Amino acid sequence: MTSSSPLLPLAPFPALLLEPIVRAALAEDLGRRGDITTEAVIPADAQATAVMRARKPGVAAGVEAAVLAFRLMDPSVTYVVHKGEGAVLAPGDDVMTLSGPARAILSAERVALNFAGHLSGIATATAELVAAVRPHPVRITCTRKTTPGLRGLEKYAVRAGGGSSHRYGLDDAVLIKDNHIAVAGSVTEAIARARAFVGHLVKVEVEVDTLAQLAEALAAGPDVVLLDNMAPDLLREAVALTRTTAKAPVILEASGGVTRETAPAIAATGVDVISVGWLTHSAPSLDLGLDIDVR
Repeated sequence: MTSSSPLLPLAPFPALLLEPIVRAALAEDLGRRGDITTEAVIPADAQATAVMRARKPGVAAGVEAAVLAFRLMDPSVTYVVHKGEGAVLAPGDDVMTLSGPARAILSAERVALNFAGHLSGIATATAELVAAVRPHPVRITCTRKTTPGLRGLEKYAVRAGGGSSHRYGLDDAVLIKDNHIAVAGSVTEAIARARAFVGHLVKVEVEVDTLAQLAEALAAGPDVVLLDNMAPDLLREAVALTRTTAKAPVILEASGGVTRETAPAIAATGVDVISVGWLTHSAPSLDLGLDIDVR
């Protein structure tokens, strides 16, 4: 498994954005009183060393969030990261080693593992899809189907796995879907209204599910066309139609029914992008554990 991709090197998730997310998760877990189990059982001066390890193969993500969970609980916790964001993990690999107050390590353990496991699961699933479509020049991208409050981190995890992001939110690009078309009256009218409304730097994408809709869309001149739930044979026809009739270059995006098994056939049709909602809303968590030694 590899997380390599043609994307630029993965930069750290901005600390200013990460801190409130992790702090809120800790506050949720600590509740009104704090970790009463640890306070009752563990002496205040107890020290410990702990190692976070991978139990299954995958790609690491959420490591910075996990570290921050321990550090917010007690700044005196020290750490060494062995496998950072985007690193390939084998079973038994050490992700990080922690040392410091046992109470802090135990109280932050679940929040840290929640972040690291969930985000590593997304990165792992993304890396598997990226590998499945190689060597076709197609990008795997996520969507807005994210966990409320965690969109930034989940999209970051997709990047860690070698994928890229679709729209971050409703305000950074136009995506005209079937319900927009139904209210506007036609594909042509919807695209015309969008073009008249947005600035020259904003991309306009329209979703179609038939070749007739695609032909109408191409005549109206969108930047991107989303080919929704089309079988590979129909996708191949859509690619051919676009390449022969579009007045200007148009990016073609395929979506719907994408799995590790179906992705290679979709990529082989010649589309430019494959968007996958389940990467962020349904990717299974990667099994990570924290082993602690009291000293």
